[in-house]
Amino acid sequence: MSRSVVTADDLALAVRQAVTALREVPEQAWRAPAGTLEWDRWETVEHLSDDLFSYAAQLGPAAPALDGLVPFVWQPRREGGPWNAVHADPEAGPTGLLQTLEATGALLVAMVRTASPQVRSYHVFGNSDPEGFAAMGIVETLVHVHDVTDDLGVPFDPPAELCARVLDRLFPETPRSTAPWTALLFSTGRAELPGRPRLTSWRWDGTVRG
Repeated sequence: MSRSVVTADDLALAVRQAVTALREVPEQAWRAPAGTLEWDRWETVEHLSDDLFSYAAQLGPAAPALDGLVPFVWQPRREGGPWNAVHADPEAGPTGLLQTLEATGALLVAMVRTASPQVRSYHVFGNSDPEGFAAMGIVETLVHVHDVTDDLGVPFDPPAELCARVLDRLFPETPRSTAPWTALLFSTGRAELPGRPRLTSWRWDGTVRG
């Protein structure tokens, strides 16, 4: 059976739903820990924005590198914080933070739309194509919004079809006997499945598929 391809429209939808959910985070909650991560909620969204920016950048050069990242300077703002090239201005508050997410998401959407499907670029989980980077961006978006919102009671339930396409692209070995969103959370170490404990280590396979 042929696989349903992940598209720039899928990524745009994921980012829109993420921003909508994150607008419901109470202002006083942004500096509290995000789920089981070592980062707070603000840092987690900064990390997400940085991921989307980095994926867009990997697709940008005329001859993308296959052996390393585009050499921006990544650095944390505190010991134990995420190593980012993108940092939101704290003075802009949560509204500014979400603008960075929208902007970096739009950069990746644009690169996925315009890059040749034949482009290949480096990722530590397997050199990939524009579709693969779109899928990676969606995974990062969905699971980190889950990290930020899960214990706040903020509704966030991505479309099953979107999650299924991403699983097919990046996690082809994940069981398909459960709801796709739950399966995606399991695949990224954030949920258990019946008879299968939560993963303590995981990775996707970003290599190009037919």
